[in-house]
Amino acid sequence: MRSTPTSAAPRRGRRTVLAAAGLVAALALTATACGGTEDEADAKPDGGASQAADTGDAGGGEGGLPADLADRLREHGIDADQWKDGGWKNWDKDKWLSEAKDFVNPMIEGLWGPDRMTSAKEADKTVTTKDATADQGSTDPEPAPVEATAEKTPYHENAAPVGKVFFDSPEGSMVCSGTVVKDVNHPGKSNLVWTAGHCVHAGGSGGWYRNIAFVPSYNDLAKSEAELAAATTTEIAPYGTWWADWASTSDQWIKGGSENGGDGAAHDYSVLHVKPEQGSKSLEETVGAALEVDFSAPSATEVASMGAWGYPAAPPYNGLQMFKCVDRPGRLSLSPSLPTMYRIGCTMTGGSSGGGWFRVVDGETKLVSNTSIGPLENTWLAGPQLGRGAEAMYQNMSKTYGGR
Repeated sequence: MRSTPTSAAPRRGRRTVLAAAGLVAALALTATACGGTEDEADAKPDGGASQAADTGDAGGGEGGLPADLADRLREHGIDADQWKDGGWKNWDKDKWLSEAKDFVNPMIEGLWGPDRMTSAKEADKTVTTKDATADQGSTDPEPAPVEATAEKTPYHENAAPVGKVFFDSPEGSMVCSGTVVKDVNHPGKSNLVWTAGHCVHAGGSGGWYRNIAFVPSYNDLAKSEAELAAATTTEIAPYGTWWADWASTSDQWIKGGSENGGDGAAHDYSVLHVKPEQGSKSLEETVGAALEVDFSAPSATEVASMGAWGYPAAPPYNGLQMFKCVDRPGRLSLSPSLPTMYRIGCTMTGGSSGGGWFRVVDGETKLVSNTSIGPLENTWLAGPQLGRGAEAMYQNMSKTYGGR
């Protein structure tokens, strides 16, 4: 998988309007240069099983948490005060919440500071050559590597819906990538973020990760590590830090996901419902745009090009810059019993996991997949097709939690 551990926290930034058209134009121009047609790159995530954590109204709870959330923690034998004071670092396997219904992610304001964000590691899922060629009948030849190119700055003007997902795991602080997506039941006021399932849940051998947060347009000006030492919160997190109060991923990922993707790789997607660490406006209103998710799961042969965006953090990258790759997709099948995945040539490494895959349809950029797995050699990326299962997960999140 392509996630990366990180340790620095994001900083709050100025509120600006994302030019969704800028992302569309970038995708269209790049795709045209690669021989694309009117059916270009756009990204939409496809969902799975939903997990929810009840946050309730502010105040009245233990540890400064909303009363309903404190009660929910107690149901799992968790002391809210201890959790806020670092009790979440206890990764006792027997107590690691795993079921879809058990997701809890109380906000700990200020936890994700600049230093913690920058030190987080990639949450990577890699496969061997043998794994990647398991079912040659549905797998196209391996694509030629496509060198990832840096996104233009400032990010809030060129790819504002794209950002970084931070979370804590037994191995430490980690990072993935994510995308602000539209909420069909709450137009113009979405609080939904699309990412990979392995960026929120460990799969069959573990449970829900903790302290999951999203930072759109992270490091807006692509400053170096040295420059970030004196950067303002606004420069690191121009739209602030957004905590996941609900998360959903597929049942297939929860049951079959593994370090190398496993049987869950073809269903490795997730949608988060987030709320701001500070402020009251929705994520979409704050960022200025959100992308539609395309659940039509078109065949790779029907798509001229797809573009993958993300923050690669494993060498030779360091997770501080946003990159992208655009290529004509091919098919990857890890098993005859699993859905076929999309695959494109791309040199992005861990940390880009969860980043959106986009295609342009009739001039509109849509999210059609997300980065899931890649080879040890970092020459290509693969992502799930988003079909009915993903759409059901997304709709459930929107209808049940979207307006809260």
